Order: sequence, then C-alpha cells, then structure tokens
Amino acid sequence: MTSDSGQPGARTAAVRRPGDTIFRTLTTGAGLAIVIAIALIGIFLLIKAVPSLLADKDNFLVSANFITLDSNNLRFGIRDLLIVTVLSSLVALVIAMPVALGIALFLTQYSPPRLSRPFAYLVDLLAAVPSIVYGLWGILVLGPALEPFETWLNTVFGWFPLFATGNIPLAGAGTIFTVGVVLAVMLLPIVTSVTREVFRQTPVMQIEGALALGATKWEVIRTTVLPFGRSGYIAASMLGLGRALGETVAVLLILHASPKPSGFSLFDGGYTFASKIASAASEFSQPLPTGAYIAAGLVLFVLTFVVNAVARSIAGGKAAK
Repeated sequence: MTSDSGQPGARTAAVRRPGDTIFRTLTTGAGLAIVIAIALIGIFLLIKAVPSLLADKDNFLVSANFITLDSNNLRFGIRDLLIVTVLSSLVALVIAMPVALGIALFLTQYSPPRLSRPFAYLVDLLAAVPSIVYGLWGILVLGPALEPFETWLNTVFGWFPLFATGNIPLAGAGTIFTVGVVLAVMLLPIVTSVTREVFRQTPVMQIEGALALGATKWEVIRTTVLPFGRSGYIAASMLGLGRALGETVAVLLILHASPKPSGFSLFDGGYTFASKIASAASEFSQPLPTGAYIAAGLVLFVLTFVVNAVARSIAGGKAAK
C-alpha cells in the first residue's frame, strides 16, 4: 500500500514523543490533584464533624442555638447561620448583578477603547483590596451613611418581613443589609470581568447584521449581545454568589452579634457560617466543641460547592448548544 506522500507503508498514527508523554502526565496529575484535594477536604470535615453531630442534643438543621462551652452538653444548629449567610449573599447578588451588567455593557458596547481599558482595570483593582479594608470601610463609613436609609425602610416597609424590625438596634447599621451592600462591592470585579469577556465574544457578523437591518444600539444589545452572553452572565453571578457565601473578615467586622434568633429581616444581626467559625477560632482546643464548628464549615463547604457546580453547569450547558 502506498500513502499519499508516495512512501510505501507510511505510518498514519501520530508518533508519541517522550516530551508529549511527560507533559500529558503532568497536566493529568495537576487536574487529579485538585479533585483529590477537594475530596480530602470533604472527608476531613465529615470525619471531624460526625462525633459532634452525634453528641448534639439539639436539631442541627433547625436549632438557633450554638452552645459549645460544655462538651457533655452540646447544643448547636445552623438555622440562624444559614439564614444570615443566605440573606446577606442574596442582597449582595441583587445589588451587584444589575450594576455589573451595566458596567460590562458600557465597557464593551459604548465606551471608546481609550476609556474602556483604564476603566476596566480600575474595576478589576477592586478585587485586590483586602477584605479587612472593606470591613473597616463598611463599619466606619458605609454603616453610618446607610443608617438613615435603613431607618426609613424599616418605618415605611416594616410590614414586609424582610424590612421588619430586626433583633439588633439600627444604630451603627451593623445589619445584614449593610453587609450585603459591602459584599456587592466585593462581587463587582468577579461578575463584571467574566460578563465583560463573554459580551466581547459576541459574533461580529450578528452585530453587523442587526445594524444592517436598521437596528438601534439598544436593539443590537437586546437581540444579539444579551442573548449570546446570558449564560455567561448567570454563571458569573453564581460564581460571585459563591464568593459572598464564604466571605469572613469583612462580615465579622461589620455584622453585630445578637443573642436573639433571626427573624428573616434584613435588619437582623448575627453570624454567617464563616464569621461564626472565625470568631471562635482561638477556642478550638477540645475535639467535640471544635467539631461543632467544623460541622458548620461542612455545610458551608457543600453550599459553596453546589453553587459553583450550578454555575459550571449553566455555562457548560449553554456552550454545548
């Protein structure tokens, strides 16, 4: 048999060189290392949490108590931690999503290149600001500034559960609402940068075709850019939500503690999963009380894992279509 090149018996299979084998092994090992690390973290949390969960004398899922002073009388649950974590993260997402969408559209569709590059760089710089700086800004500047607005919301819309009187005074505005606003600022770089890059991938032929049919700039965005980038925008928002769920230092500085259980109000205080664990980190000396906090960390681990998995599935599912 003669090949197309005229060489009889020429091999059609690709030759595997030693460098290719080494590179493939290294990349496969790097990918497996991440999977193994995540699995080991989950196993560690589970092993450490199970004894404390078995010793817990309250219902772990619905109890608002978190009493771990006595190893023989553990009473802890995640009800309030889950409520505060989810509410603050959702407030951040509701604020950050439209702002990030507007910034991404401005940078990709309206702004001239000489302005879009430095403006995008400025937005990305927000990701480099340490969490403790955001926390100090929230407690010293933003909180007092938001206090009159929160008081107005509570007075006018107090009949609605989200704006009802919380379990802490509004003085200082160390509430879930304030934390949500700070988290929204922290999410902007993540959601904006991913959304911006997705919008830039909109096929030029579709944009030019819409313009050729007489579409206005807004109609081009509505009929081509937004449909093309919708999945990426949602995935970016879900990644931002995962970031908000795990924020620790800023939330710990801003949110006021309360001995009363949460009532689903944005003007409540309390702890998120991460801030609760961080606040008691210096007391991790006995296995069972420490395991109670590790159990809370396990729930947070699963929660953030699910959120990020949903984001990946949204992005992957749309890309496959």
